[in-house]
Amino acid sequence: MMDIKELNKTLEFALEQGAQQVRLTYSKSVMNLTGILNGEVDKTAYALDQSLQLQLFVDGRFGTFSSNRLEEKELQAFIRSSIDTVRMLEPDEFRSLPEPERLVKDAVTGQELGLYDPSYESLTSARRKEMALGSSFWSRKEELENGFTVIAEEGEYSDSLFDSITIDSQGLFARHTETSFEIGYEATVEDAHGNHYSNFWWDAAPLLKDLKLDTCSKTAIERASAALFPVEIDSCRTNLIVDSECAGKLVTPLLNSLGGFAVQQKNSFLADKLGKKIFPESLSIIDLPRVPGQTGCRLFDSEGVATRDLPVIENGVVKTFFINTYIGHKMGVEPTIEDATRVKLMPIGDCITQEELLKKIGDGILVTGFNGGNSNAATGNFSYGIEGFLIRGGKKVHPVREMLITGDFISLWNSLVATARDARPCMSKLIPTLAFKDVSFSA
Repeated sequence: MMDIKELNKTLEFALEQGAQQVRLTYSKSVMNLTGILNGEVDKTAYALDQSLQLQLFVDGRFGTFSSNRLEEKELQAFIRSSIDTVRMLEPDEFRSLPEPERLVKDAVTGQELGLYDPSYESLTSARRKEMALGSSFWSRKEELENGFTVIAEEGEYSDSLFDSITIDSQGLFARHTETSFEIGYEATVEDAHGNHYSNFWWDAAPLLKDLKLDTCSKTAIERASAALFPVEIDSCRTNLIVDSECAGKLVTPLLNSLGGFAVQQKNSFLADKLGKKIFPESLSIIDLPRVPGQTGCRLFDSEGVATRDLPVIENGVVKTFFINTYIGHKMGVEPTIEDATRVKLMPIGDCITQEELLKKIGDGILVTGFNGGNSNAATGNFSYGIEGFLIRGGKKVHPVREMLITGDFISLWNSLVATARDARPCMSKLIPTLAFKDVSFSA
């Protein structure tokens, strides 16, 4: 790994070659993977990657370059060539490093957020194989069979280490270090008529002790078998309940439309909505990027700007656009941070579990997966393929597939009536099961 002395030397060299401002980000990642197929080790993989990204501000021009050839002579030749290339570009008066007072000051060791697990360093190939094999449910699959046969179980255990250091010519030093442990399985079952149904489940955590290794495959098999014998239903308007596993699909378009580039380009259905109440009083979404130990948290963005807790939507009011330094200068507004980091949708109502929420809603369709479709960033209109379950009297009646939900996001979110409190901590977006009223479904 390049040390801070080498990074500073590289930065000084870029300044000596004519750059007025420089930002360098060195990153290193290590990944180990063990694949399981039907209860046996199917593959192993190891990957090591390191790279240096240069962001060069030269004579009113800007360019971004990266290299994984980090020997001093090669790196210096690369910097000279990069600066020459930047000088051929058109000037851009809005490009600069962030104002120094916005830069992070407390990301010194990289481990301030508690996302690094020291036990990672002692993991051996034998231990990784043992954990991967122990996560398989294949040898016990008969325990779950009831009118179906498990014909395939495919899974992967992986662990990784990511370490990055960002410095710039204003004196920035920002480090982020984290480990990640992941397990994922896809299971395929066959019914008595030879029809196949597949589904998946996964878990991830920055600390190995928090990874749910022993339940993932079983859950994937249960999810696959639950999809047996789907029925077709007619087009209708009914309640929509969206499982927490896939509910982020409905939140991501909101966040994208609050991004500075989309707003500046007028490619956002929320471009003129800052400070306006366009969602229900019950809807609040916040960004909590500095919670220790939580997946996705960061003390700084890619510019080195310090993150902070932000209301994104508060009691229905749009509170934040995510605007980096460049877009802020172009729009003539104060920059914030470049993106949301650890988004949380605040639960509403008194339901804790999804089962309680289904009882409260009564009838509708529970969506457990989205299959294709799209949304229009400029208008907020959407059309998504879905699969899930018909709900009657608060209970799952039978699986449904090959249906579409259509509408627009502002109307959809204004029909939000309740949530559970079951957001999955392994996700960067903490979105619980959501319930909306009177949504259009088409067969």
